Amino acid sequence: MSLQFSEELRTLARRAEETLKEQFARIDAVAEANTLRVLDAFRRYRVAESYFAGTTGYGYDDLGRDKLDEIYAHLFGTEDALVRIGFVNGTHAISAALFGCLRPGDVLVSAVGAPYDTLLGVIGVTDKGTGSLKDFGVEYRQVDLTPENTPDLEGLAQAVSAPKVKAVLIQRSKGYSTRASLSVDEIGHMCEIIRQHNPNVAILVDNCYGEFVEEKEPTHVGADLVVGSLIKNPGGGLAPTGAYLAGRHDLVEGAAMRLTCPGIGKECGSTLGNNRLLYQGLFMAPHTVAQALKTAVFGAALMEQMGYETEPHSLAPRHDIIQMIHLGNGEGVKAFCRGIQSGAPVDSYVTPEPWDMPGYDCQVIMAAGAFIQGASIELSADAPMREPYTVYLQGGLTYESGKAGLMLAAQELLGH
Repeated sequence: MSLQFSEELRTLARRAEETLKEQFARIDAVAEANTLRVLDAFRRYRVAESYFAGTTGYGYDDLGRDKLDEIYAHLFGTEDALVRIGFVNGTHAISAALFGCLRPGDVLVSAVGAPYDTLLGVIGVTDKGTGSLKDFGVEYRQVDLTPENTPDLEGLAQAVSAPKVKAVLIQRSKGYSTRASLSVDEIGHMCEIIRQHNPNVAILVDNCYGEFVEEKEPTHVGADLVVGSLIKNPGGGLAPTGAYLAGRHDLVEGAAMRLTCPGIGKECGSTLGNNRLLYQGLFMAPHTVAQALKTAVFGAALMEQMGYETEPHSLAPRHDIIQMIHLGNGEGVKAFCRGIQSGAPVDSYVTPEPWDMPGYDCQVIMAAGAFIQGASIELSADAPMREPYTVYLQGGLTYESGKAGLMLAAQELLGH
């Protein structure tokens, strides 16, 4: 059956797009600047066909793997980087970073409230099995948001002043909270405050969903380490799995020792023929991120036309690819996710239902029909089935397909 939309819905979509010309132009300008940055790095490091060969077994002397580390370090303005398909997700990479820099008796501070749900088990806030930071004697504290739902900078200054605080975690994206995502400049200001009150602390940024949204990254403004997933922004929709870290050499090395083991670190890790996809995905990433951003702002504009509240607003500056849409009830969330799923290139015939997803404290519904399982740079939508019943939209490999998926979601809501 061909995709068909009512004239009412087409009119809403046209009106939404008419408001977005300046927003789209801003997104394209950032994409062009970041594309030139990536191209310059590829030229500087003389990327060649031979880098794509890959290795098996131990993975010693994998030139393409090691050169990609250098390119990531260059792009993020850091001493070192670790880009590996051995990371199963972003949480795994953040966990490696935390275990790499913290020791028994140290204190970890989360700067903007609780981190993303799947990290709570890593830290030991919730009991998800043995081996958490808490089990190894690392203490955890968090600086909750202000009543206005913004970072508490005074509280942050006080929290990091304690001498046992050795690491501060800043989550750039909102996760499943309702706060606004952080801009790179806001993260830079937080880094300045942290440095003033504890010069020796390691500042780690969960950079998931934020790469290439702006023309600079948190490590350009004072962060010691950024961590992200390759099946999100920097993989460009082509990386089949993995994650990256970029930052201070000792912090990257500590994470590498956690990923493998002491004495091995970055030296081992075969790439199994995936180097070409990691390089090409990185090259495509600025453009692909722009497509996802255009999808997000169109989704916000369309939902605003229909009377729903959104965050950020369709015309607001963007700091990650996440779009919140406040639907108000569980049936609305399920209807929206059904529409997104029906617009997917893969598994469009599947009906998403809430389920007890590992790592979360309530049922979660997820709509995704992606070429790479779980790739949130591809169009997807998910929501915890709890108040205030907000759906989180992200991704879109092409704006055209993302727009179609959103119109199908709108159609479900109108019928709901």
